[in-house]
Amino acid sequence: MRVGPTGERTTPRTRRRTVAIAALLLTAATAAACGAPGEERGRGAAPGAARSSTGNDGAERTRSFTLAASGDVLPHDSVIARAADDSTDASSGDHDFRPMLAAVRPVVSTADLAICHMETVYGADGDYRGYPAFTSPPEVARGLAATGYDACSTASNHSLDDGADGIRRTLDAMDTAGLAHHGSARTAQEAATPGWLKAGGAKVAHLAYTYGTNGNESPEGQPWAVQLIDEAKIVADARAARRAGADVVVLSLHWGTEWQTEPDEQQIALARSLTASTTEGRPDVDLILGTHAHVPQAYEKVNGTWVIYGMGDQIAGPMFDYTGARDHRGNQGSIGRFTFAPPARPGERWAVTKAEYVPQWYDTSAGRVVNLPAALAEDPEREDHRSIQDAISEAVLSRGADRDGLVIAR
Repeated sequence: MRVGPTGERTTPRTRRRTVAIAALLLTAATAAACGAPGEERGRGAAPGAARSSTGNDGAERTRSFTLAASGDVLPHDSVIARAADDSTDASSGDHDFRPMLAAVRPVVSTADLAICHMETVYGADGDYRGYPAFTSPPEVARGLAATGYDACSTASNHSLDDGADGIRRTLDAMDTAGLAHHGSARTAQEAATPGWLKAGGAKVAHLAYTYGTNGNESPEGQPWAVQLIDEAKIVADARAARRAGADVVVLSLHWGTEWQTEPDEQQIALARSLTASTTEGRPDVDLILGTHAHVPQAYEKVNGTWVIYGMGDQIAGPMFDYTGARDHRGNQGSIGRFTFAPPARPGERWAVTKAEYVPQWYDTSAGRVVNLPAALAEDPEREDHRSIQDAISEAVLSRGADRDGLVIAR
């Protein structure tokens, strides 16, 4: 998305394109993904315990888990300023993003696995800015980890706003904070390796892709720097992850049309195709998490697999649509929460036994994310909170997800 330097406005761009990846890269990525999975992160094991990939046997493998996921983290100038004000040592140039996320920490930190979407890259030495090329304070990663996130998707149309240096700084900061990541990469091997996560008794592979990078070309010699949406590649990567031991494969897709509540034709077609893809009767993808539209979009069960077309924004400054009008939907979003249960028989999929959503809102005047159901439980008379929650719920349920069991939670 595009935002203005002060009013944080959007301007029209071409929003949808599927990028073909060369067959050689597809082969290399698939082969590399079948190799050593690397460190698994998450809250499925005791702190400091070795991460295990034990196959399908053992009592550990029978444990269910909950997965929580949220939308775009997009620090505009006003958000950066708020984080500086929230720092206990503002004179040092430090930023603290923990206070603005505090209200959703109970939701995020109690999930066995929590995934965010980091839309921007990180800057250095105080060079932090919004439009037209975002560079965010690296303390964002620390704030996300403190909130309880285990991993972030990093593939977006802003992934190349500061070239290879921006990607390196972002992923270095996430490594330091203990956040797994996928979608952008510092090396070809990293690009071909899923974000490996541990949740309950499951080994989870997280894969992330974007429709494009605002016309910014990949750094010279690094065509793998950002994962681009290509259906054949996504399926190949998911199958490679499964062969490497993934019990659950989660996709993060930066897709769709900005300011459009209804998922567009590409989202619907790709969701149908990806959820229909199977290997030996088992779906290749177990959950799809959508970002980019900047407004809440529908949840839907497609071919038996849950798809969130768009979670909306978790953090963003005041948003303006293509007409120049303030659009308050740009500060609305949801957290999806899914409970996965292990298969009854080896070789079957981990099934979602409970699907929930938590409406949330970024209060730009206070610089705080609001957990709307929790806030309304404390103060049922807040009509502004109720109207925002109702608007989010209308979008989330617009394709009949309630009929498939999706319920509101807090």
